[in-house]
Amino acid sequence: MVGKNSVFAKVYAINYYGSSDEPDPANGAIIVYVPDAPLNFKDNAAVTTAYVIGLMWNDGLLNGGTSVIDYTVSYD
Repeated sequence: MVGKNSVFAKVYAINYYGSSDEPDPANGAIIVYVPDAPLNFKDNAAVTTAYVIGLMWNDGLLNGGTSVIDYTVSYD
């Protein structure tokens, strides 16, 4: 899915004796998705040597609703 959707929600507290009164609805809750793949993946020639590989990329267009905190780089 692309983008984020806002939802209206109600939260009730329930315990052994029953449930709370009906709360006011709240809005602004965000449904999050996985982030888009990075863009413009390429070699950073200013860093790459015989022993070091320099890599560059830009964040994807959508982050899924939260900041991207890590990337996994694999090679063969």
